[in-house]
Amino acid sequence: ETSAKEGLLLWCQRKTAPYRNVNVQNFHISWKDGLALCALIHRHRPDLIDYSKLRKDDPIGNLNTAFEVAEKYLDIPKMLDAEDIVNTPKPDEKAIMTYVSCFYHAFAGAEQAETAANRICKVLAVNQENEKLMEEYEKLASELLEWIRRTIPWLENRVAEQTMRAMQQKLEDFRDYRRVHKPPRVQEKCQLEINFNTLQTKLRLSNRPAFMPSEGKMVSDIANAWKGLEQVEKGYEEWLLTEIRRLERLDHLAEKFKQKCALHETWTRGKEELLSQKDYESASLMEIRALMRKHEAFESDLAAHQDRVEQIAAIAQELNELDYHDAATVNSRCQGICDQWDNLGTLTQKRRDALERVEKLWETIDQLYLEFAKRAAPFNNWMDGAMEDLQDMFIVHSIEEIQSLITAHEQFKATLPEADKERMATMGIHSEILKIAQTYGIKLSGINPYTNLSSQDISNKWEAVKQLVPLRDQMLQEELARQQANERLRRQFAAQANVIGPWIQTKMEEIGHISVEMAGSLEEQMNQLKQYEQNIINYKSNIDKLEGDHQLIQEALIFDNKHTNYTMEHIRVGWEQLLTTIARTINEVENQILTRDAKGISQEQLNEFRASFNHFDRVRKRRVGEGGRTGPPSTTSTGSPQKRNGMMDPDDFRACLISMGYDLGEVEFARIMTLVDPNNTGVVTFQAFIDFMTRETAETDTAEQVMASFKILASDKSYITVEELRRELPPEQAEYCISRMTKYVGTDAQPGALDYISFSSALYGESDL
Repeated sequence: ETSAKEGLLLWCQRKTAPYRNVNVQNFHISWKDGLALCALIHRHRPDLIDYSKLRKDDPIGNLNTAFEVAEKYLDIPKMLDAEDIVNTPKPDEKAIMTYVSCFYHAFAGAEQAETAANRICKVLAVNQENEKLMEEYEKLASELLEWIRRTIPWLENRVAEQTMRAMQQKLEDFRDYRRVHKPPRVQEKCQLEINFNTLQTKLRLSNRPAFMPSEGKMVSDIANAWKGLEQVEKGYEEWLLTEIRRLERLDHLAEKFKQKCALHETWTRGKEELLSQKDYESASLMEIRALMRKHEAFESDLAAHQDRVEQIAAIAQELNELDYHDAATVNSRCQGICDQWDNLGTLTQKRRDALERVEKLWETIDQLYLEFAKRAAPFNNWMDGAMEDLQDMFIVHSIEEIQSLITAHEQFKATLPEADKERMATMGIHSEILKIAQTYGIKLSGINPYTNLSSQDISNKWEAVKQLVPLRDQMLQEELARQQANERLRRQFAAQANVIGPWIQTKMEEIGHISVEMAGSLEEQMNQLKQYEQNIINYKSNIDKLEGDHQLIQEALIFDNKHTNYTMEHIRVGWEQLLTTIARTINEVENQILTRDAKGISQEQLNEFRASFNHFDRVRKRRVGEGGRTGPPSTTSTGSPQKRNGMMDPDDFRACLISMGYDLGEVEFARIMTLVDPNNTGVVTFQAFIDFMTRETAETDTAEQVMASFKILASDKSYITVEELRRELPPEQAEYCISRMTKYVGTDAQPGALDYISFSSALYGESDL
């Protein structure tokens, strides 16, 4: 009885503590003013009494208010008299205690219901938070997949532009995509994986079923889509560079075609009219002979130009094969030249036939004129060819190629003395003609009947050739300087890439070791990883500088680099993998912190788990001649394992469990292996080991606990009503239950009854909500 009295007094003190003018110390004097009784009623049923209007100087009114409300609304009979209590110096303690105990029994059920409601709210809050995370994952995954879906057709578009400027703009657009549009998506992809892992951890910690994203939105689906994007992206860049090379080649060929056509058309201008003349019909014998010799010289000249016509046709064919955008104009011009060339050949043959018919009428003409014409024409053709070569456009991509052109040019310059001798010999013939004419008093007309070339023409063209030589020297030297600058760009890029590439690989390996070998609390490990992540992020400036050098290389149209095996694509992929790996490692520690905090696992327990794992995490080596069996772990001279690989094989895992006090039979160990290695990979990771140990050591809420809580709110019924849910739970949680609970179908069902048992099972994955 004494214990019950103290318990009841403590209950009263706790319930009335917030109320002014109430100080319950006993079961007699403390109740005389009636405020304590009114406070008890108001605390549990504030709708029955307006406590703010009560006065301490009206004890009888207060007591009668409490007695009347208790009798009318709480089924507590009026056992006491207000005047007796007020007028008695020390009211009857047992009477008051008996009356107050009726309030205790009346309100105890409400307290039990409050406790049950709190538990349900906690469980529902976990579910609501998890559903929000699921919706966020679905939204982010949909947006990322949609972006990939929109981007891939753009990268798959292989419709080439017709001009170099347009293709270079495409390349610049692709660079903007790489620099501006893709990096945020890389971060989204990494964040998506982290959110997915965190959500799965929270579901596991709250005994909820694992989250299965919508079809096509699994992490693996996103990874496959991302892989497809990068494959298309790589092919698009290669295609762009190939097309730019092709257009560069086309522009070069088109300009060369125009130059050769212009030279040929200049040479052929007036030739058809000349060949169509019938001047031989009224010519003298000497003039006819002169026309014959002149025609022979023309045929020699015509044959010398055959090579240029063939070159023009070959260039036109190559432009067609390379799909030159203005191929119609090229073909039209080439066809005109070929048709004209055929016509020249026909006219030449016709004129020869006509001259041969009157050959008997010809006289021998001055051999010196003829010799001059025969020597001048080839020499003039040679000079035409030399001028063409000296003005020839070229395109090179290496120092070796430009050196080859310089060597060829030096070889050409070495032939100039011999050519000058030929020029002097030809000019000597002309001098002899003048000397003979002067000696024999021959009156010259001033025109060589066999050729239109004069000594002045030869001299002028020779001077033009000599002037083009130093210009060609300058052009080749400028190109040599450009190729040397390109080589410096290659070496500059290679010097950085050969440092950055191994650095990234080293950091990847270090992260692998850090994730296994870190010591200290999880917070200390987190700080260490964050600092390591910041050091990696600080290295980003080196990647950016390499990107700048890579852009300079592309703008210089450099397509190869023999000084390094690393391309910018290698560096980009490695860098993205490095950022993703450190982020995942940090997320693993975050999940361990979540596990520790949610499951009540101490830091000492986690340290013990890690120490046990590290002890049995070792790389095994093969014994010679044992057919694939695994030998003992490789050790150093001190007996410790040489290296770790972040996982245990089944034998080491069994030994680890035994070391922690588990007495395992084969059946039990097989069951545990299905938990820690559900995919049957043959190894146990640290995260799987931690998850197993936390499940073994931490308390969890269960579906049965939630069912019991709902049963309390439902007053032991097998169903619960909408009114009860709205009365006992906060509005948000109440509506959550109402919208998801199914109709109760038992024989004892009332209208509107809801099935809280199937709902509780569904919360823990035992059926579908």
